[in-house]
Amino acid sequence: MEAKDELRKLRESTGMNRKEFCEYFEIPYMTETDWELGNRRVPQYLLRLMAYKIEIEKLADKKRENDKGDNVADK
Repeated sequence: MEAKDELRKLRESTGMNRKEFCEYFEIPYMTETDWELGNRRVPQYLLRLMAYKIEIEKLADKKRENDKGDNVADK
């Protein structure tokens, strides 16, 4: 899979549109657009870092939800 396709798949997995994704990662909109269109190549290490951050935040959100559920059950 090409880097541009990996980036698009990663963005779509978050449910964010291109603008939200750019704001989240503090990437200029035109840079991200060029990456997705294949005009410029997104560095592989950056794709891995973005995927890692998204996965870690999903786990953190899941833990917060579990902790919130445990607190309600304790009352």
